Amino acid sequence: MTELGCIADDFTGATDLAGNLVATGRRTVVTVGPPDAPVPDTDAVVVALKTRTVAADAAVAAALGAHRALAALGCTRFWFKYCSTFDSTPLGNIGPVTDALLAATGAPWTVACPAFPAAGRTVYQGHLFVGDRLLSESGMREHPLTPMTDSDLLRVLGAQTSHRVGLLPYAALRAGGDAVRRHLEGLARDGVRIVVTDTLDTQDLSAVERATRHLPLLTGGSGLALALPRARAAATATDIEAAPGPTAVLAGSVSQATLAQIAHARERMPHRRLDPAEVLAAPEQAVARTVSWARAHLATRRSVLIHSAGERADVVRAQADFGAGRAGEAMERALARCARGLADAGVRRFVVAGGETSGAVVEALGVRLLRIGPAIAPGVPWTAARRRGRTLNLVLKSGNFGGEDLFTTTEEHL
Repeated sequence: MTELGCIADDFTGATDLAGNLVATGRRTVVTVGPPDAPVPDTDAVVVALKTRTVAADAAVAAALGAHRALAALGCTRFWFKYCSTFDSTPLGNIGPVTDALLAATGAPWTVACPAFPAAGRTVYQGHLFVGDRLLSESGMREHPLTPMTDSDLLRVLGAQTSHRVGLLPYAALRAGGDAVRRHLEGLARDGVRIVVTDTLDTQDLSAVERATRHLPLLTGGSGLALALPRARAAATATDIEAAPGPTAVLAGSVSQATLAQIAHARERMPHRRLDPAEVLAAPEQAVARTVSWARAHLATRRSVLIHSAGERADVVRAQADFGAGRAGEAMERALARCARGLADAGVRRFVVAGGETSGAVVEALGVRLLRIGPAIAPGVPWTAARRRGRTLNLVLKSGNFGGEDLFTTTEEHL
């Protein structure tokens, strides 16, 4: 019986959460969209959606559809997974989706726990930090689709939800179980239904997990999953089939972490940047030239890098010339077409950087289910899928995750 049903607002978040559930010994699969058939031999199912930047009503409808499908599988506990940097537009969608799932699950209240200390995301006094910087001072302030310019999660979430938002502060967490219980009971008496949780390290995550073990709904990043009680002695779900051949790296993210990974990889592997003017003017020709270039290198068993930007100036110039939304969507579609063209040509290993790009690539490949394999970095596992009767291996990487050598070392982990 599948116990835990998870709803992720993007594809990289889905594999990120699934990887951490596997680390606690839970057999876990990721489905692309709501499962439309039984999923055997799993403890958890993570539904990957592509709703982070869509209109709030569309995000709510998709999340409720996923909840219905997971409930039909027998899931009794639910998890709304969003980014550890709380990526959302000014109008949502974290708040509206949480409101809808509170109603659908009958949960009296829930937590908002984006912290993932192992990846450098912590929360103190309700303010989110990326490493040693406030979220608003991190590279996320320049995100082209969801720029995060306010680190105060109570203020950000309070503007998105119809419910009262409260804080479980660090002092209460460190005071222990009775203090946590009394603080949460006080918030409930005040009508709070969403509690932002301070979290500085794994000890705090464990305290949050113990205080919320009875709740039918959790919301947050994937870090809290690492605090769940271990289900089995070993995570056998990491055994996946490895497809042969070199890897195609497709980087649509323009986060600081991904730009650093691109710079590192460009010194070590064949690389090609998609020109936004060419992609917008003649997308089919631009993709065809790129696929042809990549196939020539892949035929010599060399992995390749195809990316949308090489440095921050490329991003600024493309946004000024074509608009952030138009340029971003065009690159996303072009990289997805490149993936499909390369897969049709026999490439069976892909590393994709960026949540929106990952969603587009997975949809273009027609993948419906991902099994979780070994982790490359915190929140970044290899996965395995089936396409036309053959195994594909994919890494779907959040733009902000991983060290600078991630693109050049992924094959060592498969």
